Amino acid sequence: MDIVVKIAQFILSFTLLVLIHEFGHFFFAKLLGVRVEQFRIFFGKAWVKWHWGETEFGIGWLPFGGYAKLSGMVDESMDTEALASEPKEWEFRSKPAWQRLLMMLGGVLMNVVLAFGIYVGISLRWGDTYISNSEMPYGYVFNDYGHEVGFRNGDKIISIGGTHVEDFAKILTSLAIESDKTTIVERGGAQVAIEIPTQSVMDFVEQTDFITPRVPFEVAGVVEGGGAAAAGLQAGDRFVAFEGESAEFFDQYSPLLMSHAGDTVRVSVLRGEDIVDVEVAVDKDGKIGVGLNSASYIPIRTRTYNFWQALPRGAQRVGEEMSDYWKQLKMIVQPQTEMYKALGGPIAIGQIFPTVWNWEYFWKITALLSVIFAVMNVLPIPALDGGHVLFLLIEVITRRKPSDKVLMYAQMVGMALLFALMFYATWNDISRLFHP
Repeated sequence: MDIVVKIAQFILSFTLLVLIHEFGHFFFAKLLGVRVEQFRIFFGKAWVKWHWGETEFGIGWLPFGGYAKLSGMVDESMDTEALASEPKEWEFRSKPAWQRLLMMLGGVLMNVVLAFGIYVGISLRWGDTYISNSEMPYGYVFNDYGHEVGFRNGDKIISIGGTHVEDFAKILTSLAIESDKTTIVERGGAQVAIEIPTQSVMDFVEQTDFITPRVPFEVAGVVEGGGAAAAGLQAGDRFVAFEGESAEFFDQYSPLLMSHAGDTVRVSVLRGEDIVDVEVAVDKDGKIGVGLNSASYIPIRTRTYNFWQALPRGAQRVGEEMSDYWKQLKMIVQPQTEMYKALGGPIAIGQIFPTVWNWEYFWKITALLSVIFAVMNVLPIPALDGGHVLFLLIEVITRRKPSDKVLMYAQMVGMALLFALMFYATWNDISRLFHP
């Protein structure tokens, strides 16, 4: 059932994104007097189609991509039959360069507008919920890789690359994609600069437990039959010492208890205003049978917005996502970052949707994908909108229109490149399924 929910969300989101994108081309073409011969959602032979005016609408069987075929335009359909005759006033090639440029950018503009609208709606309906980095009272716990690059348990992160990161969830992303990874932390009451060396982005991407909030070891409840229950520990007890040595944080106890697996240890807990010493049996797995109360120490905040506040917030989120994705794209073409290993296709996209239907997450993912669509499509690769834009800009600058033959060859090269990228991304998807 989980996979069905993921697939349903993927298809709905992708259909909306393709529909909006192609509608952008369709809208500006009709506005500027150009005929749209076909309007297709998805590729492959149409399993359903209908006509409205001079346009044939259809839905393909392969849920990937789509197109709006404009009369008199060299596009991915490779249809050159119309180009053999003299240009008609209702053809794409008959329009001035600025109008053709607007038609080519129509899809990208609509994806940006869609993302903006979704983010405005999210701000109004749910606001921004995040873990406040600036209010993290005890700092963070880092894994071995974090210690290797210079962090220490208890560090409070002040800034990364000179910029304050307020949302805890964005700390690892910033460390991965920012070119300046210099991190300022508060350690022992003083500010310390950590100069993180330039290295593979994948070193950070693969660290699922790189950073976690540091919390005191406070008991949320005890497991019946466990060592804690037998020792009389209670919900609300807060550990302060282990075998007479000060130790109050949960991360300190995991290695200590494991080193005493199968033994009985003496711990001190704060109960109300009293310090209570107890003897606790540790099982063979280094556990004593307690639940951790971490929620009380992790500052979860929600910003709410009215309509006039949601508008600039929506624009800000679009700008942030565009900036982050552009940085990731630049890293893909830098072999030393190894970012190309993270390139994913339809399977990877589908995997980011949750296994339960949640409208907030659905719209957040859809808005992000809409931004990605916009950025990807302005890349100067023939067969993408950005490729057409590139040739139009050359025409504007040189005042000479590239020949149809040049455009056709460029389309062929662009399609070959896109198919190669698609194959590589899909190969990455399949490889990750067998070697996660």
